[in-house]
Amino acid sequence: MEALNKIRYACLVCTLMALVTLAGCNLADRSAEPPQSSQQGSEQDGAKKIPLNVEVFNLGERSMFAVSSVLVTGTADAILIDTQFSAADARQLVEKIKASGKRLKAIYISHGDPDYYFGLDSVHAAFPEAKVLATPQTIAHIQASKDAKLKLWAPQLGQDAPKQILIPEPMQGDQLVLEGQELRIIGMDGPTPDRTFVWIPSSRTVAGGISVMGAQHVWMADTQTPQSHIEWLAVLDRIKSMDPKVVVPGHFLTGASLDVRSVTFTADYIRAFDEETAKAKDSAALIVAMKQRYPGLGGEGSLELSAKVAKGEMEWK
Repeated sequence: MEALNKIRYACLVCTLMALVTLAGCNLADRSAEPPQSSQQGSEQDGAKKIPLNVEVFNLGERSMFAVSSVLVTGTADAILIDTQFSAADARQLVEKIKASGKRLKAIYISHGDPDYYFGLDSVHAAFPEAKVLATPQTIAHIQASKDAKLKLWAPQLGQDAPKQILIPEPMQGDQLVLEGQELRIIGMDGPTPDRTFVWIPSSRTVAGGISVMGAQHVWMADTQTPQSHIEWLAVLDRIKSMDPKVVVPGHFLTGASLDVRSVTFTADYIRAFDEETAKAKDSAALIVAMKQRYPGLGGEGSLELSAKVAKGEMEWK
């Protein structure tokens, strides 16, 4: 119960109003027009393809988790990345999608934690023809943990708990196609295929998913070995290697940068946490050290629980 209270405290403290409002923002419009790639530069009927539009849905302090959903749209169709945590938040996401006037062709679940898929049944009920997809490893993660996660969170969510857990279909290949333009699922060939990110070449955008955080203490409790941190840092290096114009963190608070600076922030935080964990005698000392490194950073509840796990004072699965 103490751990649950810590998590709930983290959720309530962390979730400030997101930089991108409920109305969404056209991230492609915020960045400089990207260089022409072979994908962009191809012509159909003599006209260049228009870069896919990217909008972020993140309710911030209005929701239990400041989790991002990303709506990628073309001229007529759309693909959604992740579906929120509570049914109430998912219903607002549905209204956002309907307001776009686009036909939802597919839903991609980027990770197996419940804040990425608990809202799936609400979204899919509104768009039943949309395919629901994930990597095989994410599907395995969901299947292995869904019952325990639902038991943990259903009392907190009440009527906003999912009525059923929908299991995505496995990806065929490593890309989605929207109106002839690709969304590449990056990381399926690496050591952590359940922690992918999405690369949208036409707008040079990365939907960072679980691997990228912005302007808050990074959740470290799920990665408990040095090797897991090495693999995480490799994912972040891979994101940087794409030279993105826009990076959407999977979770972020007010003040986060929707670009590669959030990737750098996450990587620096991981290294700092490892350094201070090695020096701290207990979780209390680790918490103090991290607060000194990151004064005023939100999400202290996440830090407190992560520190206890890192110092072996509590178990987390």
